[in-house]
Amino acid sequence: MKTIKLTISDVEPVSIFGLNEENLRRIEEEFSSRIVVRGSEVTIKGKEEEVEKIRLLLFDLIDQSRKGHFCTPDDVRYFLQKIKNGEAPPEPPPLLVSSRLEGIRPRTIGQREYIEAMGQNDIVFSIGPAGTGKTYLAVAMAVSSFKERLVQRIVLVRPAVEAGESLGFLPGDFKEKVDPYLRPLYDALYDMLPPQKMRRSVENGAIEIAPLAYMRGRNLKRAFVILDEAQNTTIAQMKMFLTRLGPHSRAVITGDITQIDLSNPSSSGLILIQNILQGVGGIKFVYLTKSDVVRHRLVQEIIKAFDQYEKSK
Repeated sequence: MKTIKLTISDVEPVSIFGLNEENLRRIEEEFSSRIVVRGSEVTIKGKEEEVEKIRLLLFDLIDQSRKGHFCTPDDVRYFLQKIKNGEAPPEPPPLLVSSRLEGIRPRTIGQREYIEAMGQNDIVFSIGPAGTGKTYLAVAMAVSSFKERLVQRIVLVRPAVEAGESLGFLPGDFKEKVDPYLRPLYDALYDMLPPQKMRRSVENGAIEIAPLAYMRGRNLKRAFVILDEAQNTTIAQMKMFLTRLGPHSRAVITGDITQIDLSNPSSSGLILIQNILQGVGGIKFVYLTKSDVVRHRLVQEIIKAFDQYEKSK
């Protein structure tokens, strides 16, 4: 057993341990060591290896606090992943874009690799379970590129595939029928742009949100194009989409191959394209896992439970 003491004298403990010490509880859930905070003094007692990891973690959080950052449970998880992997203390995650609520930045190691892939490649495939930020971070990168004038427009695309419901029996015209399928893309944009600017950009065509069927015959120049829910495309649709890219355009394709709504799941374009394009320069495949889930803490457990259920079958 080992005991060490740290003194936090130049920052407020609440900026490190969070409101109601929620960050401290997150650390204690991860380790068996005991952590006691009294004023500006922190005592860590436990196994030598664990104590050292906690010390490194606290140093990272203290450093963030000194830079004016109020640490969150997501920051704790981010640094924990780095330390567990035996990697050097990381730089703070880069800020992608400021939303109307908060700054948007990667919250996990996998998400950071995803962001780096989008910055370094013209075409990126992001494959992973629900809640890993595949679509949200792609939209954030698109908005950032648009604001920096790296692209002239954003095109967000989704296949209108029925997930147990019949599209034909929904009320309204075609637009009213497919809008529910496109709603998650609208929601992400509304988080990142003022409503008035969002509406104006949609009206003047700078931002376009459309079903995949509308992409046939298009030539998209200087655009940031996102194909969401790509697990519900056929390989022919995937080819059609990828060949829409024009000069100075970039594409991000996202999907979860465990939630395919096609009548023949093995025909999913997102599954087949991995073998076809693997190794092509300028194209990157990023695989997110349940450890990258940033929704409610139970989402990770739900995904894990379903994985075990599928394996048992």
